[in-house]
Amino acid sequence: MRSVKGVLPVALRARADGKVGVLVPAENAREAAVVEGLQVIPVQNLREAASFLEGELKLAPVKVDVTKMFEQSGDDDLDFAEVKGQESVKRALEVAAAGGHNVLLLGTAGTGKSMLAKRLPTILPPLTLAESLETTKIHSIVGLLQPGQALVTRRPFRAPHHTASDAGLLGGNINPTPGEISLAHHGVLFLDELPEFKRSVLETLRQPLEDGHVTISRAAGTMTFPSQFMLVAAMNPTPDGKMPGESRCSPREIQSYLGRISGPLLDRVDLHVEVPPVKFREISAEQTGESSAQIRARVVAARQRQQARFRDRPRVTCNACMGTRELKQFCALDEAAKGLLQFAMTDLNLSARAYDRVLKVARTIADLAGVERIAPDHVSEAIQYRSLDRQIWG
Repeated sequence: MRSVKGVLPVALRARADGKVGVLVPAENAREAAVVEGLQVIPVQNLREAASFLEGELKLAPVKVDVTKMFEQSGDDDLDFAEVKGQESVKRALEVAAAGGHNVLLLGTAGTGKSMLAKRLPTILPPLTLAESLETTKIHSIVGLLQPGQALVTRRPFRAPHHTASDAGLLGGNINPTPGEISLAHHGVLFLDELPEFKRSVLETLRQPLEDGHVTISRAAGTMTFPSQFMLVAAMNPTPDGKMPGESRCSPREIQSYLGRISGPLLDRVDLHVEVPPVKFREISAEQTGESSAQIRARVVAARQRQQARFRDRPRVTCNACMGTRELKQFCALDEAAKGLLQFAMTDLNLSARAYDRVLKVARTIADLAGVERIAPDHVSEAIQYRSLDRQIWG
């Protein structure tokens, strides 16, 4: 009996159908055993399976300790304490993690955009069991689970190359299978060198970012896969990686480079963050910044406030998922904050979707501050994360 893909979804369906147990290849037993209320019998070969079913052989069901799996997932190898300087960018990533917001990091080559993005999962809240099961199902049917691995206990971090095709990102092939955006479910999808991706590939992200799932239609059938992920994109301001004033590229080349990213896609990114070069005194300093554990504690506290707020709305899992109704109910502004936002809308020429994004980010900043009412300074910080709309694309 050789190991197979997709044992966890089979086991979950068996329990839903009222089955008592399942016989699985021994290598897949731990994966199936995470499903409570189901006996998982490991078998080495068909003769062993037949003998068990005829009552001639007794095989003990496999049991696993799910709690211990999460405890043994270990500390992350990466930590924000390793990043020198970039305090403003760290703050932006903390806001993004607290509210589940999408982020665009824009800076010259060598400023640490990839280094910062790779550490974002270390400050996200730990996976719940339900999230872990959903994520594991997707990784299982693609065959990404390691031998003997029962659960995905850490939030995924997927970083496809910019040569990835539509099918590689969304999923596809003859038989519909999940792509990178589904493999990043409940985790982070990192797109480095964003303008280098084909425009058609980037445009396919718009619907999954809005709906949280992707539907793939092929001759073999139609499948819908979940795709609730945080998008983190990084890019240079010019094709040669320098600031516009220092670049040897012509204005037309720079505009063509930036034009590869459409306005509707940018509107779906809540925070546009400039990553400046790190100063020598920051690099050479011996002291380190806050650790990921310290930042994560604040992020978890903010998420707990959101869970309490949205307890009657299971569809809304974080501030980034709020709809029009939630924005109206939970993002009320006083006159001072309204005036500030009105000025920003006119000055930055923001779209209606960008207006909603500012409100969501302001709500998250207030949650990090531990207050219920959104104040003008929360709105002001949220507006700062849209200022690149005018500076770069305006």
